[in-house]
Amino acid sequence: MIAITRASFLSERFDDVFRRYGGSLMNLGLRLFVGWQFFKSGMVKLSDWGATLSMFHDVYHTPLLPPDVAAALGAFGEITFPTLLFVGFLSRPAAFGLFFVNMVAVISYPDLLHFECPAAINDHLYWGILLLVLLVWGPGRLSVDSWLTRSQSRG
Repeated sequence: MIAITRASFLSERFDDVFRRYGGSLMNLGLRLFVGWQFFKSGMVKLSDWGATLSMFHDVYHTPLLPPDVAAALGAFGEITFPTLLFVGFLSRPAAFGLFFVNMVAVISYPDLLHFECPAAINDHLYWGILLLVLLVWGPGRLSVDSWLTRSQSRG
């Protein structure tokens, strides 16, 4: 009976640690993974601005925005929002911003829906879902947002 009680106690301790840090580790992984996907895209845009402008003029059809403005806003969003996600600062607004960038990318490039290989549109779908998870659940304890909240509640 003592062995069962001890095992139950150890299980509860593990559950408590997992409950406190498991979700935060998962959210950190999500922030890094999805942020990296967009950050890479932003860096490609910045590395050849002429090609980026050409793509926005000839291939992407962003609604309501002139191509040059859409290119600048897209590159800005793909660099700024992931950087905020990486450190977990203003995480929910950053996740919302990237969700919007992702949605505009799908709307602006309707050929994504017609490729024989569905991987391209599926990537955007998965990224959108991950961003919604971060938007709803927040960045977790391993973030600047959480640290600021904890330090404010103490003082």
